[in-house]
Amino acid sequence: MTERRRWPWITAGVLVPVLVAGGVVWALRTQGSPEETAGAYLAAWSRQDYAAMKRLVADPPADFESWHRGFRTNLRLTGAAFSAGRAGTGDIVPFHSRLAGVRDWEYDGTLKLVETERRWKVAWSPSTIHPALRKGRTIKAITRDAATTPVLAADGTRIDGSDAPGSVQQLVEGIKAVYPSRFGTRGSTEIDLMEGDTVIRPLVKTATSEPLKTTVDLRVHRAGAAALEGVDKPASLVALRPSTGEILAVVNRPGGFNRALMGKYPPGSTFKIVTASALVAGGVSPSQTVTCPPEQNIGGFPFHNAEFHDYGTLSFRDAFAHSCNTTFGAMGVDKLGDGRLASVAATFGFGAAVTPGVPAVRAEFPAPRDDTDLASASIGQGRVLASPLNMASVAAAIASGTWRPPRIVPPALVPDRSVKPRPLEPAVVKALRSLMPAVISEGTAHAVPFPSGTAGKTGTAEYGSGKEPPTHSWFIGYRGDVAFAVIVEGGGTGAAVAAPIASRFLKRLA
Repeated sequence: MTERRRWPWITAGVLVPVLVAGGVVWALRTQGSPEETAGAYLAAWSRQDYAAMKRLVADPPADFESWHRGFRTNLRLTGAAFSAGRAGTGDIVPFHSRLAGVRDWEYDGTLKLVETERRWKVAWSPSTIHPALRKGRTIKAITRDAATTPVLAADGTRIDGSDAPGSVQQLVEGIKAVYPSRFGTRGSTEIDLMEGDTVIRPLVKTATSEPLKTTVDLRVHRAGAAALEGVDKPASLVALRPSTGEILAVVNRPGGFNRALMGKYPPGSTFKIVTASALVAGGVSPSQTVTCPPEQNIGGFPFHNAEFHDYGTLSFRDAFAHSCNTTFGAMGVDKLGDGRLASVAATFGFGAAVTPGVPAVRAEFPAPRDDTDLASASIGQGRVLASPLNMASVAAAIASGTWRPPRIVPPALVPDRSVKPRPLEPAVVKALRSLMPAVISEGTAHAVPFPSGTAGKTGTAEYGSGKEPPTHSWFIGYRGDVAFAVIVEGGGTGAAVAAPIASRFLKRLA
């Protein structure tokens, strides 16, 4: 019987096991290296060549291919690439996975290599696919519906739930309409480690969106909502922060149509703030003597004061406080017929796009066609139209000295930032800050118990037709760093209806 012996054989300084048989020496070197086998295995995996993979596995199980196909199916992959990392010590080769599908994903794993029949092969188990896998477990991409962006009030309170006040929910819907890509419910995919139907843990979590913090002040909103309680006609209240243009509250009663931002109404005598600004800028002083007859023909059309009051001769300040239509109609034609009124109206935002982060309409001041049209515009009638938001920004401009485009979202998110703040002339600001308080102390709103420091303007805006057309009730004003506008559709006079609402609102904030 021929004797067989193993002897160490030295090749290039490396001890190689040898087999001596029949006088012939056979080297028993293991072919290749762990890195080469790992690279070939990962390349075959990348191209889904499961047969080639099996040839590189030591004792592959019967369900080897189904494990890999299931992994791909459960993750809904459209592509995958596996690459070997730098080999460490021993027989472990790390690898990196880049997966593409309903949720792209990258992870790291390891291959354990063993010597089998003078070849390096992969010692396979489910953990070879992913370190967390073992028998009975799967990894799945699961798509769930999820809200993408929380909406917050200024104090961080969430306002995008069903428990938010109706008018606030209406604002949130408006924001979502302006930023559809950030909002709504959409499929959000996680990659979860599963055992049966139970999620053990997420391997890739749903990406959470940065909350959108609005300028809504819930305390101011609650004050506005309380002030409108009991009003039996459609009504709205808007509040702004004059120093920033931030929208603090938007209240509509009843809900449905957002008349505060989207309604277009003749502003009536609240527009006299704009007309007075134009007159003061043209040289009229608050103490200047003017006349206020009960009725006056302007451009062939009769204009009259409320209830045909005759105030005779008085100061411009008092004419403003008593809201003299004949004074402002005549002075508008006599002193502002060269387009000056349109220019000043533009300073207060008329004609400019209103893009606060929710849908809103722009205020309209069409170029007057004749003296009658100009006289009507001077008292906020005719073709002049504005929303409560537009008119709240007029009051805010006097309070701060600068007209600012209103906004409800952070400045960086305002859809159109081309409209810039517009400083008012110092003389205009000084004059109007004496005219508007006079409305409260001795003018049309003197009977309403406003908190001290309130400045404002009543408005009774005719609409429709007839000898005594119906009127919208307006009041706009400011107190401290809060400006506001109130309208009651078909409510009657501003002093009788809108002004008391404004008073209740400010008292709740005091």
